[in-house]
Amino acid sequence: MERHTVIANWKMHGNQAEGVALARGVRRLLGNRFPAVEVVLAPPFTSLETVRRAIKGSRLHLSAQNLHWQPQGAFTGEVGADMLRDAGCSHVIVGHSERRRLFGETNGDVGRKLAAALDASLKPVLCIGETLRERRDGRTRQTLSAQLSGALKGVSKSVKDCLILAYEPVWAIGTGTNAAPAQVMETHGWIRQALVRRFGAAQARHIPILYGGSVNPANASELAAVPEVDGVLVGGASLDHRSFVEIVNAFSGREA
Repeated sequence: MERHTVIANWKMHGNQAEGVALARGVRRLLGNRFPAVEVVLAPPFTSLETVRRAIKGSRLHLSAQNLHWQPQGAFTGEVGADMLRDAGCSHVIVGHSERRRLFGETNGDVGRKLAAALDASLKPVLCIGETLRERRDGRTRQTLSAQLSGALKGVSKSVKDCLILAYEPVWAIGTGTNAAPAQVMETHGWIRQALVRRFGAAQARHIPILYGGSVNPANASELAAVPEVDGVLVGGASLDHRSFVEIVNAFSGREA
């Protein structure tokens, strides 16, 4: 990997003024430091434009949290990939566990969304992860395999510069319970080998695999030390610009 990636997923938090203040705080503290870390902000849809203006001319990237697989049409409440590009997005989160669990998104839905993102030259951040029951039942790899197969079906092998994976164990998201380093290392290693089998070693080694699940400044350095962790997808801790930049700093000192 040439660099690490740290993504702030603000979820459904903050109005436009709060989003701008948070983005400006990150921009100010980040400055030109930590050049080996790609930093991405994912505000709610309503704040995309104002955050885009707040980070214009900086090294920060803008991401959406979701998209529809159709470019346009009678899909009330949905947003297409071209609309996100027009709003200034370079990235989009696809298949987050909350979308799967709360809104019934299937592996097929996620695959269609990922394809739509790639077609629009957006970089998808593909989220995969197992529930606590699936882990206890020994079905982690089975679950991840199904999620990967469903999302990557029909995707070409030339994806090394346009795909990010995020492993987010559902049982660790927002719970304050982080997966143990050994668990993260084992699962990320298995994901890497799954990518090798699908895309070949030359392509697979360039696809970042992030960890997401109660990431905070207290555990960021420990996560950064785990092999195959190429960055993190940060939820609650990204709502404070100081905490978020601390997490970025944790990944700046590790050789890519």
